[in-house]
Amino acid sequence: MIIKKFQGKTEEEATGKAREELGAKTVIMNVKELRPNGLLRMFKNSVFEVTAALEEEEAEVNPAKAMMSPLHRHDTLDMVADEKIVVPVQERPQMEFGGMMSEMSREKNSETNGLEEKLETLQNLLEQKLVDQKEEEKEDFLKEDSTKEAAAKSDGFVFVKMLYGILLENEVNEKYVNQIMDENEKVMRNGMSVDFVLSNIYQKMILKLGQPRVIEMAEKKPKVVFFIGPTGVGKTTTIAKIASRFKVEQGKKVALLTADTYRIAAAEQLRTYANILDTPLTIVYSAEELNEALERVTDYDLVLVDTAGFSHRNQEQREEIKRLIDNVEPSYDKEIYLVLSATTKYRDLVEIADIYKEIFDFRMIFTKLDETSCYGNIFNMKMYTGADLSYSTYGQNVPDDIEVFDTQKMVKMLLGGK
Repeated sequence: MIIKKFQGKTEEEATGKAREELGAKTVIMNVKELRPNGLLRMFKNSVFEVTAALEEEEAEVNPAKAMMSPLHRHDTLDMVADEKIVVPVQERPQMEFGGMMSEMSREKNSETNGLEEKLETLQNLLEQKLVDQKEEEKEDFLKEDSTKEAAAKSDGFVFVKMLYGILLENEVNEKYVNQIMDENEKVMRNGMSVDFVLSNIYQKMILKLGQPRVIEMAEKKPKVVFFIGPTGVGKTTTIAKIASRFKVEQGKKVALLTADTYRIAAAEQLRTYANILDTPLTIVYSAEELNEALERVTDYDLVLVDTAGFSHRNQEQREEIKRLIDNVEPSYDKEIYLVLSATTKYRDLVEIADIYKEIFDFRMIFTKLDETSCYGNIFNMKMYTGADLSYSTYGQNVPDDIEVFDTQKMVKMLLGGK
């Protein structure tokens, strides 16, 4: 899909530019009026920005050709858990997945400028809403206290109240919203501007989410990574995306194992992924077989293990997964990732986390971000579990639609940005 933005003095002009460049099949996704900023904004006219999209035609893929050409099999990936595989042909820019943390260090000098830009954009989005509320609430506030001190405090008071409501609308738990606001109140002083209030809350939320922790190679091969979680959250598709990124973009040797012997099609689905990636796949039925399989891939860099998805209330299957992971030879460097859906209710997420954290230390991967508009549960689960966030997925395409969890982007959306 091609997505572009066009600007014009009117909505019709911007739309016309979009259709002229992209054609008659253009889909208008969003129309936004951009108001000028700064002291001279009253002398400038608004412009309209149109976000337009054009669906590219998919090329047909010859499965036999893909099987005969392992070096290009990753170009034909478009995989969905429990669904048929569709093959896109567009190339993706390379992304050093496991080395993302070192990249963050190299970009440290530009963080300040990036933060200022994000805050400025977010403040512009909130500005109009604040103006609508400010006069009415300021008048009530001044009736109670007509001093100059009250006048100085009122803007910040109204702004904090507005942010409080936005966080609740985005389903951030009220307990954590109150915690954020209480911490903000401790540093607020009379006459503080709304941009200071926004910056303070923004940065506090980023610190609470923390830096994402992703898969990194072990000094001693192989690194063994287990994926656990309830049924239907997309574990298998997530494994395929991560395997593709490490093998295709970083040139790592990746092996796949599956202990999911409950679903009839589970092993075949992962085998299809393995064939396209030209990666070995082994089905294991016990902890002993798992160790035997690991011995056969000791020269590999990374082993990704798919486990059975089941209800967290199923004691027998839960104990089986625990035995499988606990009995791995201690010489292997292993990590565990709990895969959760962003669409799951908070109460259910808490129950799932309570069960798993009794038996494992895990990091969290959130899937299906494209299927919801409220992301408060992600913040809630980070606060509740204390577990590190790692990756997020937002679609069904493999190896696309996955990224290292973007903390700043998430906080911006929780505070009413886009």
